[in-house]
Amino acid sequence: MDIASRLESVRERIATAAERAGRRPEAIELVAVTKTWPAETVLAAYEAGLRHFGENRAEELSGKRTAVETILGSDSGITWHAIGALQSRKANLVADSATVFHALERSKIARKLSSRLVENGRLEAEALGVFIEVNLSGEPNKAGIACDQWEESGLQREKLLEMAQLVQNLPGLRPFGLMTMAPWQVEERLIRDVFSRTRRLSEWLLDQSEAGDWSKLSMGMTDDYELAILEGATHIRIGRAIFGSRA
Repeated sequence: MDIASRLESVRERIATAAERAGRRPEAIELVAVTKTWPAETVLAAYEAGLRHFGENRAEELSGKRTAVETILGSDSGITWHAIGALQSRKANLVADSATVFHALERSKIARKLSSRLVENGRLEAEALGVFIEVNLSGEPNKAGIACDQWEESGLQREKLLEMAQLVQNLPGLRPFGLMTMAPWQVEERLIRDVFSRTRRLSEWLLDQSEAGDWSKLSMGMTDDYELAILEGATHIRIGRAIFGSRA
């Protein structure tokens, strides 16, 4: 199957899941994850109709955006998503190249991003959309602010709220929502539980009036995006289902 055929299949599954949830498919943003694929793959996906692309590594995002814009120009309509963990020494690359950042978990990174965005003049309309990454599963190998006991833990809620308020107050950053990853190879009910609890956490955060608009939810990948849609995902991050597996 080529990219267009795979994409059609994914879109059909998105529509089916959205219908089950009583939602509109148009309310769900498909972020095509092109990590390790060359710029030519991004161009082929663009021709197939994709406009949102996600990269795990900051240097790959920077290089790929430059290569793609050399062909398509800077007004192609592409939204570039940085979706992976970020080291502070690479924060400038994300500030220079990303439209949306999905994996904020440290205040140091937030401040470095803001400083660079101010330097670049990226304020207000050009601000960097930010998802705060939260760990709802409690797995030690997963990144994100610990929120596995947020319903009972005032400390966990406080730490998340502090990060949300920091983003709200730093110039160049725009509150977007929460991002999470569900456990792998577990029962479906456990995956849905992580996604539903993340949605409820987002609703709690929205109730904190000074924290900004955190209404978006980045959750769901190739193996679980339909479950994420059922639980309210607004952004799903899909790679293998569109591009196949690398040899």
